[in-house]
Amino acid sequence: MNKVNLFFKKIQFLKLSKILKILKLNQKIDNIKLYDIKTLDVATKKDISFYNSSKYIEELRITKSKYILCEKKYEDVVKKFSNPLVVNNTFKATANLTMAFYPNSLDDDIDFNLLTPKKTTYKNINFGNNVLIGKNIKIGKNCKIGHNCIIESNVIIGSNCEIGNNVILKKSIIGNNVKILDGAIVGKKGFGFFPNKNKNLRYPHIGVVIIGDNVEIGCNNTIDRGSLSNTVIGDNTFIDNQVHIAHNVKIGKNCIITAQVGFAGSSIIGDNVQIGGQAGISGHLTIGNNARIGGGSGVIKNIPENSKVMGYPAKDIRSFLKENN
Repeated sequence: MNKVNLFFKKIQFLKLSKILKILKLNQKIDNIKLYDIKTLDVATKKDISFYNSSKYIEELRITKSKYILCEKKYEDVVKKFSNPLVVNNTFKATANLTMAFYPNSLDDDIDFNLLTPKKTTYKNINFGNNVLIGKNIKIGKNCKIGHNCIIESNVIIGSNCEIGNNVILKKSIIGNNVKILDGAIVGKKGFGFFPNKNKNLRYPHIGVVIIGDNVEIGCNNTIDRGSLSNTVIGDNTFIDNQVHIAHNVKIGKNCIITAQVGFAGSSIIGDNVQIGGQAGISGHLTIGNNARIGGGSGVIKNIPENSKVMGYPAKDIRSFLKENN
């Protein structure tokens, strides 16, 4: 019914009465069991979900979730498709329920139980010096792991992969024929928190990083794991050095991302997209298939497929060049 999370333990279920108590709601509703909290697009009828923006109206239309967190301004919209649970702040309510379903979801501590890999256990793997690995690691055949790497518990690496020096891998699933170059950090928690004058409150990140086959990740890249959904890099995508990919970003197949590009959280990049150096992609956007984005551009709205854009804010490249001649 629900896939097992490899990296975070989940309690079996929460009764709706318990959920209402956590949310401090007084609604009277059937006391059913709910098994997980998920985004609208993947939630089942036995999961709870959330709706916080009209950008996700299509996901709301198709969701199977029967109970959806939302703020008062979205109550009437949600009623058309599901049962709204009205809260003051959707993000905080979602965070509180995530921590209830996944009690260790805020854990991102240093793992002091890492060990040097045994050659008898990992045959056909070429390890460099000072490599440390966690428990339940799976590494395919003919892989090379460079010096001073850290691979934390439950990480999965496919066959014929090359992991450079000083790479950190955590909470990640990596395909076949992948190259991750020196200094990359993959699977750290995303930059999600609630500002507070006394102490900022962290948002839990229970997603993972999924890297497809034949991908290359450049030097000193940082790829954050997802919050509820996953961060995904599609097959045959090549990413240059010093790129940051924030939580929940989905990058399609056959993309080319050049140096120092930054992706804010939850943006979706189509297939065959090319992005020039030092471009910035704002959060919660969709970049269509075959789009071309010029270097140094600032993308603050959706880009249709087959578009060529440049500048800040990014616009059709012919308009940009005409205005800047």
